[in-house]
Amino acid sequence: MTANGATKQNPLPHGVYVPTVAFFRPDEEVDLPTVERHAAYLARSGVTGLVTQGSNGEAVHLDREERRAITAATRRAVDAAGYTSMPVIAGCGAASTRETVQFCQDSGAAGADAVLVLPPSYYKALVNAEALHAHFRAVADASPVPVLIYNFPGASSGLDLSSDDILSLSQHPNIIGCKLTCGNTGKLARIAASAKPDFLTFGGSADFTLQTLIAGGAGIIGGVANLIPRSSVRVLELYRSGKVEEAQKVQAVVARADWAAIHGGFIAVKSALQSYHGYGGLPRRPCVVPSEKAAAAIHEEFREGMDLEQALEKAA
Repeated sequence: MTANGATKQNPLPHGVYVPTVAFFRPDEEVDLPTVERHAAYLARSGVTGLVTQGSNGEAVHLDREERRAITAATRRAVDAAGYTSMPVIAGCGAASTRETVQFCQDSGAAGADAVLVLPPSYYKALVNAEALHAHFRAVADASPVPVLIYNFPGASSGLDLSSDDILSLSQHPNIIGCKLTCGNTGKLARIAASAKPDFLTFGGSADFTLQTLIAGGAGIIGGVANLIPRSSVRVLELYRSGKVEEAQKVQAVVARADWAAIHGGFIAVKSALQSYHGYGGLPRRPCVVPSEKAAAAIHEEFREGMDLEQALEKAA
């Protein structure tokens, strides 16, 4: 048993996880000091864990060594901040089974406690359900750390795993959970109700945290928590305390902030980090920073959420 109450086999407690953004210098080299700074800030905000190389983390803009370095820097930062039991999950999706396994092995060596794996989708029409299931099982067999399935049709050429797919894969001993960015709360409810007792079903966005919890989910992995981690956690805390009406009010604020993050993507999140915290605005090309006018609009879209966040930080 670890300090946070999770077993060695399943190292991830329920809660709010943040898929962190990647940081770059003006020459587009990875900015590891800022990776560490942001990871420590999030750890101190009360979130449950961090996720590197998710969709917010520009994984497709990173080479293999950069992925490994960012995960190692994140682990190093939370440990140095005193959060040695805080889980770090690393995104490891790739187009081939072989490369996915390599990423999983790299992530385990870099200090990740688990990995998050998208289904391979480039050759979607040539990969039937049997081959897709075999991919996940082969990855889980070879991964040195537990695997979570990442269902995100928007990033997978529309490939949308069904509850039957995920429940079948959940029987593998090294597949311990899933992240549902499809937003299908019916699917989430079916998986949470029918999977093995310790299987973790995470909502993939902070705008349906309450729905996830009510349906029996383990929590959320939500990108807007890069900006409003305390607010995201507050929804969960209020719900757990039985203060559902208060939770609904905070959820509404979080959902409105999350809409800005959803339609603006990681570029909007990074722009708001720059305007509110003074770091992190640069993406890697072909993505570019918003114009001055667009950045001002993004700042305003996040204002309500940031006002709540700052109030919670002051009250802490």
